Amino acid sequence: MATILYAEDDDSMRRFFEKALEKSGHHVIACADGEKALRALKFADGAFDLLLTDIMMPGLDGVELAKQAEIISPGIKIMFITGFSAVAKQTTSDDASAKVLSKPVHLRQLCEEVDKLIAA
Repeated sequence: MATILYAEDDDSMRRFFEKALEKSGHHVIACADGEKALRALKFADGAFDLLLTDIMMPGLDGVELAKQAEIISPGIKIMFITGFSAVAKQTTSDDASAKVLSKPVHLRQLCEEVDKLIAA
């Protein structure tokens, strides 16, 4: 079981994935935007195993959130979810250790990829 910080601005997707990850045995803190997720990171003091974040969000986007997460919580694992394949390719070239999933993401695929990343 991992403690996951999940940042997603789409309310229905956030609730859907949050429930799926919790059913898979993970503890999930879900935030509606990057700023709220950044505050959660600062407050948690290293408690998160994984940052799962949408890339394209208003305000603080997922890429900047991930950069801040690596500073605040060194060693945190990062997984991006995006509907923009060009952004996904650019993001993976910047950080080879981060996993990128393209939308639409099936629940089984999301849970399997989260489990693999946590186990690595």
